[in-house]
Amino acid sequence: MRWTIPNTLTVMRLLAAPGVALSFVIFDRPTADWIAIILFIVAALTDFVDGKLARAWNQESSFGRMLDPIADKAMVVIALSVIVGLSGINPLILVPVAFILLREVFV
Repeated sequence: MRWTIPNTLTVMRLLAAPGVALSFVIFDRPTADWIAIILFIVAALTDFVDGKLARAWNQESSFGRMLDPIADKAMVVIALSVIVGLSGINPLILVPVAFILLREVFV
């Protein structure tokens, strides 16, 4: 595997996923809310950009193809877990989140 900018963006997105949850451990709300939102938005932008850059710069790799969906799923699973935790495990939130998580894990 060679380190390229697209692969680095994907790895950074994977590392940002636990940062969403950690922001609520380290900081009080609403600071944690803002940090989590910023991390999630930056991760979403890198998800949009990394594949486009890899194709444009002819830097597609098997590592990137393998890691990209893992990073996507990690971000979604962690973000939804935080939402459920902050909701006090409200059934109105838990049920749709459970369906989304099952889809993320099994698709």
